[in-house]
Amino acid sequence: MDMDHLVVGAATLEDGVAWCERALGVRPVPGGKHALMGTHNAVLNIGSATHPRCYLEIIAIDPEAPPPGRARWFDLDLPALRERLAQGPGLIHWVARVPSLEATLAQWRSEGVDGGQPVAASRGLLSWQIALREDGRRLRREGLPMLIEWGDRHPCDALPDSPVSLKAFEARDGLRVWLDTPLGERMLEVIG
Repeated sequence: MDMDHLVVGAATLEDGVAWCERALGVRPVPGGKHALMGTHNAVLNIGSATHPRCYLEIIAIDPEAPPPGRARWFDLDLPALRERLAQGPGLIHWVARVPSLEATLAQWRSEGVDGGQPVAASRGLLSWQIALREDGRRLRREGLPMLIEWGDRHPCDALPDSPVSLKAFEARDGLRVWLDTPLGERMLEVIG
C-alpha cells in the first residue's frame, strides 16, 4: 500500500485553489469532474523521492452536477464537515494505491474493517477502481485510507512538476503531513 494522494476538501473549488496558492505558494492545475459523485477537483503533483507518483487533490461538490443518488465520498455530505469547510479548506483524508483492490478489501474484511466495495470510475484517459462505502464515511478513526487501484495511467503521468513535495506523513491518531513548499515547510493536519 503506497500513498497515492492527499485530499483537501473545500466548500467551493475556487476556495480550494485560493487556499493552495496562499498556503503552499503554488496554483494547482484543473483536474476535472467526477460524475459518479457530483464533485470536481484541481490537482498538484507533490511526488518526491520517498513518495513518488503522489499528488494533492483539492475536491469540492460541483454546483453544476446533479445529486449523485448516494452519499458522496470523503464525508462531503455530512453537515458537520460542510460547516467546517465553510470556514476554509483543509486536509480531510488520504488515498492509498494498492495493486489489488479486491485482495486488500478482503484482508480488511477479515480484520473486521469495512473499507467499502470496488467501484469503477473514469475521467478522460484515466480509469480506476476505488473502494466506496455506502455511507461515504472516511476511515478516520481506524487511521486507514481510502483505497484505489489505477488502470494503465496515473494522474502524475501527465501532471507537471511542481515545487511542492511530500516530505513525510503520519496516519496514527489522525493524519499529519509535512510538505516542502516555496514558502518553506508546511504541516497539514486532518480536519473535521
